[in-house]
Amino acid sequence: MTLASHFSYWTTILLLMVGLFIVIARDNLIKKLIGLGIFQTAVYLLYIAPGKLIGGVAPIVGSGFAVYSNPLPHVLILTAIVVGVATLALGLALVVRIKEAYGSIDEDEILAIDAQDDASPTPDHEGG
Repeated sequence: MTLASHFSYWTTILLLMVGLFIVIARDNLIKKLIGLGIFQTAVYLLYIAPGKLIGGVAPIVGSGFAVYSNPLPHVLILTAIVVGVATLALGLALVVRIKEAYGSIDEDEILAIDAQDDASPTPDHEGG
């Protein structure tokens, strides 16, 4: 077996590592969302790759066909793509709200602002 015969698996591993690295190493929230998108793409590839058989045809029973490709991974990934796009849109909307509230999308700056707010004394509000 050669490395080329497992090209899709090596690509999946590479995309998983790149996506995870971006999520862990970057402080910018937009870059983190891009890293999650790359990670999701790797998972899609992981499920799609074994779903297609060389010489396999669509699973419509007919004479002269003996090898059929399984359509289930493709259907599941189509659903996962829709869910992934929706969660990415939600993540981007949250980043916009965070930018409005904190004036930054850098994780370290946001945590520093939160720590500063927690350290400042708050006036006591007495009943009334």
